[in-house]
Amino acid sequence: MSLTEMTRINLMGAGLNMIQQALSIFDSDLRLAVSNRRYQEMFEFPDHLVQPGAAFEDTISYLVGRGEYGHVDDPEEAVRVRVKTARAFVPHYMERLRANGRWISVEGAPLPQGGWVTVYTDITEIKLQEGLLRARSEELSGEVLAHAERLAQTNRALAASNAALEQAKRELTEMEARTRLTTEMMPAHIAHMDRDLCYTYSNRRLSSIFPGLPQDIIGRPANEVLGSVYDKIAPFLHAVLQGENAVHEFTHDESGRRVRLALTPDQVDGGPIRGIYVLSMDVTEEAQARAALAQTRKRELAAQLSSGLVHDFGNLLTIILGLQGQMMRHDDLAASLRPMVQSTMAAARRGGVLLDRIASISGPRELHLKPTDLQALLDDILLMARPALPDRISLDVQISPQLGMVMLDQGMVQDSLLNLILNARDAIAGSSGQISLQVAPVADTWLELVLSDTGPGFSADALERALDPFFTTKGVDGSGLGLAMVYDQTTLAGGTVRLSNLPEGGAKVALRLPLKLVETTGQQGGAGMVLLVEDTDTIREAVRAMLCELGHSVIEAASADEALALADLPGLSAVVSDINLPGTLTGLDLLRRLRARGMMRLYLMTALPAQDRLHKAAAAEFPVLTKPFGDAALAQLLKGYG
Repeated sequence: MSLTEMTRINLMGAGLNMIQQALSIFDSDLRLAVSNRRYQEMFEFPDHLVQPGAAFEDTISYLVGRGEYGHVDDPEEAVRVRVKTARAFVPHYMERLRANGRWISVEGAPLPQGGWVTVYTDITEIKLQEGLLRARSEELSGEVLAHAERLAQTNRALAASNAALEQAKRELTEMEARTRLTTEMMPAHIAHMDRDLCYTYSNRRLSSIFPGLPQDIIGRPANEVLGSVYDKIAPFLHAVLQGENAVHEFTHDESGRRVRLALTPDQVDGGPIRGIYVLSMDVTEEAQARAALAQTRKRELAAQLSSGLVHDFGNLLTIILGLQGQMMRHDDLAASLRPMVQSTMAAARRGGVLLDRIASISGPRELHLKPTDLQALLDDILLMARPALPDRISLDVQISPQLGMVMLDQGMVQDSLLNLILNARDAIAGSSGQISLQVAPVADTWLELVLSDTGPGFSADALERALDPFFTTKGVDGSGLGLAMVYDQTTLAGGTVRLSNLPEGGAKVALRLPLKLVETTGQQGGAGMVLLVEDTDTIREAVRAMLCELGHSVIEAASADEALALADLPGLSAVVSDINLPGTLTGLDLLRRLRARGMMRLYLMTALPAQDRLHKAAAAEFPVLTKPFGDAALAQLLKGYG
């Protein structure tokens, strides 16, 4: 114990010993924690009963034995009853005549931590004055004197009760402050409504769940506060007022957030319902993960169901093509039959294409998220799409300026947008028109890519079924798998696809993907000397040009052995190596040896698929850049892991 702590305890003890009232504090186990000298003097306790830890039961037994409570027929029962009463920790005030003829008042109050504090006051002089007043004031009626005595006693008891109430008030105030602080720190909106659906409590987190809604809502009706949200939850609110619990999940249209709402009746022991407890939580990320998981399971099931069929149908189509090819090579085949054979072969080849597309939908696929420059990605899509569009159809792309680098599966986004652009082209058909692509964030939650056209729009049937596999409005020219693939890829990423028609005419397809911005602050690797290890001359030259464009100086090597010889050059700041290298060492082996030497900025690049064993092993230890890549992806790699 520190000197300061000992000084504080000594000062407290000295102060308690100076007051004229006896004081004792027993803890929740009915053990003495604190007492003053007057406590021992008033009751003539032996030393062992005023030591910390003395049992309350021993104290009462001592007092009963000395006749403190008068004649007692059963001392053990008297002790048991008083100990049981003490365990109730109830505030109390009483006055009693002691065996020595002196009067004391006993005032006890429970403590928040358990146990209680008791103050004993000698009121003998007050009682004597009351007796003298009664004996010497014959002109005062006994009734008035008795009333005065009762009033004095009541006032003393009232003062004790007021002290207990003040303590309870302080405790409730502190408890309320702690409760409010706790609820305001929770990532959810917690509130209470009365039966008229007016807010009586709120932890001021409403706008964090529903952006744009107010914070100060106490006393205001729910329909005024919630606006359009109220229409979605009103049936559940009224159901809860009838005694039902309700959990409802819905989308907040303005922000695109997914919200889970839990409603509980405010009801005690089957009594009347006084209102509703409300808990609202943003579960957008959870919903995205659920959607992605559900789509993955659907794909796995579809793969199991279709893999055998695809294999068998592939064999059948191979046989058909082989037999039809033999027929076409017969010189004696009638001229009238040749078109039929050619049509059969064309149909079989088209069936093979359909099988490939079915396999791409149902087969296993993993997301490959990587830092993506959206503007560069859209520029690439424009380069690929414009040659497929006739001159009479224009393509306009708009991207929100606040979007920088985001985490995306570039191949998935590219395939989906190209598919939608070509669908829009076919919808506009032989007339002039415009295709528009708008990319913007939605409430820091979604990345929304909206493609619209000036064609005839979706039919009612198409709005309902366009995302179903094999549904098509193109007749024999369509497979019905384009939009289904877009839906599959977007849902796999945890996103959504929405189809609609524009008021002025034309179709609109909105893709929403989880928005994951790339944070690069504080991670800049800076320019330096880079050792580039690549055995293919043309690739090495291209990557070297990218590194130089980014401000790095470059040293080249064509094998792991050559790179190890150059790795000790002064000023070398990073190594970028291909995984597959000639010789006995792979790029992964090279980087492991360089890491053992203490080098930190080590990167790999490869054209191996992500499922490849060597690719997986490399990605588990080092940053890996998949070929082909551009200078933006290379720059992000060097910055993000610098």
